[in-house]
Amino acid sequence: MKTKFFTILIGCLLITSTQTFAAKTVLAGGCFWCMESDFDKLKGVSNVVSGFTGGTIKNPTYNGNHQGHYEAVEITYDPSVVSYKEILDYFWLNIDPFDAQGQFCDKGHSYLSAIFVANESEKNIAMQSKERVAQQFLEQNVVTPILNASTFYPIKGKESNHQNFYQHSPGRYKFYRWSCGRDKRLKEIWGEQATH
Repeated sequence: MKTKFFTILIGCLLITSTQTFAAKTVLAGGCFWCMESDFDKLKGVSNVVSGFTGGTIKNPTYNGNHQGHYEAVEITYDPSVVSYKEILDYFWLNIDPFDAQGQFCDKGHSYLSAIFVANESEKNIAMQSKERVAQQFLEQNVVTPILNASTFYPIKGKESNHQNFYQHSPGRYKFYRWSCGRDKRLKEIWGEQATH
């Protein structure tokens, strides 16, 4: 009986010790189709969801009222594989941090870039991250704000086709991304560091 008990106990301990804890963060970088596609490629990221955040209107919709909200993605990741700092390092390489009007061809509040922090630790890491970018581009103004996290509203229901858009509508997605000039501008800013 004791042997069976200890076997079960050791099994439980092994299962517990190998479990990983997922973390989440929300970032805005213009079109959420593109952000979703970019972050799905990052090792350690297990899920990326398109949606809205930062505004006061409840249950914003893409074709309805999302005034005051940012198009954003909620990223689920394994901190033992990719750290929050590394998530932000990758984020900067996928946005234009100097555009105060939006991102690439998309202009307006909902297309602005932003980092949404959930606590003081994330805020400190985000501030250090932004400062590193500012030091790299001393003659330009990094306008991407660091904001307190608020409710994230995933795109769902009749508009759920916006989730994983790059996968189920690859032709439309690639044409949009090319015609918007996203990758061209990223290459201009980041050179060989650009992720595309």
